[in-house]
Amino acid sequence: MSPAPVAMSCGEPSGIGPELAAAAWRHLGADLPFAYIGDPDHLPEGTPVARIEDVRAATEAAQDALPVLPLAFPGERVPGAPQAAQAARVVEAIRTGAMLACDGRASALCTLPIHKKALADGAGFAFPGHTEYLADLASVDRVVMMLASDMLRVVPATIHIPLTEVPRALTTDALDRVIRITHEGLRRFFQCPEPRIAVAGLNPHAGEGGRIGREELEILGPALARLRDDGLDVTGPHSADTMFHPAARKKYDAAICMYHDQALIPIKTLDFDRGVNVTLGLPFIRTSPDHGTALDIAGRGEANPSSTIEALKMAWRMAGGTA
Repeated sequence: MSPAPVAMSCGEPSGIGPELAAAAWRHLGADLPFAYIGDPDHLPEGTPVARIEDVRAATEAAQDALPVLPLAFPGERVPGAPQAAQAARVVEAIRTGAMLACDGRASALCTLPIHKKALADGAGFAFPGHTEYLADLASVDRVVMMLASDMLRVVPATIHIPLTEVPRALTTDALDRVIRITHEGLRRFFQCPEPRIAVAGLNPHAGEGGRIGREELEILGPALARLRDDGLDVTGPHSADTMFHPAARKKYDAAICMYHDQALIPIKTLDFDRGVNVTLGLPFIRTSPDHGTALDIAGRGEANPSSTIEALKMAWRMAGGTA
């Protein structure tokens, strides 16, 4: 039996989200049904639309049209120009999708890119991004952001914080929780019964035994020792500059990095168009394309839907479907 359809929140309507949704439906059709939560009038002209009231109706509707759970937005879509009046509806679309996934009516939530400043300015959105907002909605105090593709899986131990705050945010307990959530996610969703996890150091050359920083000795080392004592296959801390060449990547199922760019630069360099953002630790499955709103090309028909298609496929596979 196939999973329930995937819910897709519309993201920033002035960005490429509406174009990605239409392109993904044209590519996947009824083979992977999903329901777009947003204003159908924002979709590209000529997109066949099936307005539905229940996300479960998307399974049949997707055969002939893009299923849409209508959410009326004030004003028209203006490609490239976020409108403050529309910000609250963007947040509502995310919340609606999360609730559908949480109660099982949708098998997963796939979120299209948001414009964080537009949400902050127009709706008082106080969260750094989707990941933190979804954790708050689910009343979960710790989640993990994984970026995944067929070539690499990476997890930043700290996410959307200034680089100057990273050393203070890295604690033995915090790192322990990130790695345990990653370990469980690999076992549950990625067919890794005995996950192999490699951990990057914070400092150049992983601190060189304390000569270039002591975080590896005082924080990372004790955390990894505790995990190994509990039977987890965890290696490191490794020098980050030698972790991502082909031979090194064969030795682990996921890499834990210490900060945002240390994790995202390798995967975006290796597989930019197919990288998927996965949130582990939520009570439901959430994926997202690994790119932003691309306001500069919105409305031109130039958006590449590959990452969105891969995000839907990964959500479907994680839910037990085949794609």
